Amino acid sequence: MASGGAFTETMMGLGVVYWGRKALDTPTRLPTWDRWLVRAWQPAVLNFVAGLLLGGAIASLLDDLFWGAALALGAAVGWRLRAYRPAFWVSVALAPYAVYMLVALLARLTNANLERTFDESNNLEGLLLGWVGILFFVARGQHKTLAAEAKRRLEAEQEQHLIESQNHTLEYEVNQRTAALARQTDALRTTLQELQSTQNQLIQAEKMASLGELTAGIAHEIQNPLNFVNNFAEVSTELAQELAEERARPVRDPELEAELLADLKQNIQKISHHGHRAASIVRGMLEHSRASTGERTLTDLNALCDEYLRLAYHGLRAKDKSFNATLQTDFAPVLPLVEAVSQDLGRVLLNLFTNAFYAVRQRQQVAAEPSYAPTVSVRTAYRDREVQVVVQDNGTGIPEAVRQKIFQPFFTTKPSGEGTGLGLALSHDIVVQGHGGALEMASQEGVGTTFTIKLPV
Repeated sequence: MASGGAFTETMMGLGVVYWGRKALDTPTRLPTWDRWLVRAWQPAVLNFVAGLLLGGAIASLLDDLFWGAALALGAAVGWRLRAYRPAFWVSVALAPYAVYMLVALLARLTNANLERTFDESNNLEGLLLGWVGILFFVARGQHKTLAAEAKRRLEAEQEQHLIESQNHTLEYEVNQRTAALARQTDALRTTLQELQSTQNQLIQAEKMASLGELTAGIAHEIQNPLNFVNNFAEVSTELAQELAEERARPVRDPELEAELLADLKQNIQKISHHGHRAASIVRGMLEHSRASTGERTLTDLNALCDEYLRLAYHGLRAKDKSFNATLQTDFAPVLPLVEAVSQDLGRVLLNLFTNAFYAVRQRQQVAAEPSYAPTVSVRTAYRDREVQVVVQDNGTGIPEAVRQKIFQPFFTTKPSGEGTGLGLALSHDIVVQGHGGALEMASQEGVGTTFTIKLPV
């Protein structure tokens, strides 16, 4: 065999090994075997050098042995990778060439004429090598297809793993968020309970503040009937003593006795009248101070307005003896009774009257107008199946910037320490929510303020 043919066959053998490794992916699937396949160039070089040195039949025999060993190695690799589909095509590619090489080896060993025939059959050997190359490309293509499918499966598995990981993460975050929301809910519930408790305390404080205003007015109001009771009781005592002296005389005067008895009876009646008046005032104070039962009764708003107007006025005068104001009343002569909780409406009226007197007192002290006469008026009317109570003052008025906030809880126009900011808010709730009515306000700064209570009949 010529050196050029030996070199060509050597390179072809190395090419078969190279492309076989690529087609079968031996670096990944058979890494131990692949280390030997990578070194295939070493025996190929030795075979080539030996062929050059020895030449002739020995060189051809060495070529056949080299190819036989290469084909045997390929068959072993194919068998190890028989479950891998490209290995089938590699086996189909190498099988005809292996048969050809086996027959050529047998011919060389047994029949010289047949050997020459095989040596001259270059076309058949070329076709077989072409066949090997084509099927190697087929195997290589299948390897790429399987690799792509494996990559897609791997990506799908990674994506599925990522989705599962994200699901676990989301589930963990949802659980954490749910736990956080539960804690926030508990905290809000606790805060709400504290706010409700604080609100109840503030409402009670506002009631106690209004009770203080009421008590001051009642103390002044109750003083008059108590003075009458004391005075008539003293006079009655003197009359009783005179009557006893007259009856002890030897000569009695019937006319004097009758006159003394008449005066005594009249005093007792006046004592009873003023005693009932004092009891009525105390009863009103007790009704105002006790917690509202929510029970509605038929209520005379004219009497309720008159009573709380005087109580609010005297309550302010108990704090400031120098304060005086004109009280104007205009009560509708025929006013229907209203089903209402009288204690609650009394608190509303007391709050409105107290605010009115506070406003006129402030204007009197601040403005220092010589012609100014503090005036608070209340009138009642019946219109459109509604009973209306209008409380009006000529005080400082409410600035336009704060009129929208006047019924908001804790909002007050009074200086710090003089108001809780709950009076009008509670009054609004009592009238609107408690009685289904309306509480309206109109004011002009520097002129005065008007509050209107509307209650359905």
